[in-house]
Amino acid sequence: MRPSREQVRSSEYAYFVSTQTYGRRGLFRVEKWARLMVEVLKHYNGGGYLLHAYVVMPDHLHVLLTPTKAVEKSVQLIKGGFSFRAKRELGWNGEVWQPGFTDHRIRDSEDWERHLEYIRLNPVEARLVEDGALYEWMGFPIRDFPQGLKPLNTAADDVRAEARTLHSSQYSLRIPYRRRCPEPLRSPRSLRRPYLSTNWEFW
Repeated sequence: MRPSREQVRSSEYAYFVSTQTYGRRGLFRVEKWARLMVEVLKHYNGGGYLLHAYVVMPDHLHVLLTPTKAVEKSVQLIKGGFSFRAKRELGWNGEVWQPGFTDHRIRDSEDWERHLEYIRLNPVEARLVEDGALYEWMGFPIRDFPQGLKPLNTAADDVRAEARTLHSSQYSLRIPYRRRCPEPLRSPRSLRRPYLSTNWEFW
């Protein structure tokens, strides 16, 4: 019998979570918005979830986390917490987030590494930077593989890791997400505008 959603959404698992801005507007092109988003992610780290990795893109967000309770509650903290602070600190009264989010439960160490690599390459593939290390709105606070997940065979994993290159890993990630967003996430390749903006015009 398949366990209920609440039964599997616990601290026993790590999740790759994605969510997007309302209408796919480039809210996080503005530096103060992106910085506030990172502050919110770090604020709840260790309380509502363990934050393993994140990347804040102009119109969406990817997070690798382990919930302390349910993954829905973790996402509620992130989205609700940011919306509250955006209204208070940025004077924003409009919608921030598209309803819903997508999540994928990490299966094993290979799955873990693939999602870390996906996060690292996201701004590179979007042509926001040439090297992911130069992207300011990305971080890997706890990138070690969670002990609660069963690792793959180490020798086989090493062979796969050596064979992995940037070219072959670019958008080779094809994972059956549980879709709960009204529209699918676009490929980062479709983002071609410069990242930072000095004004409040959103695309």
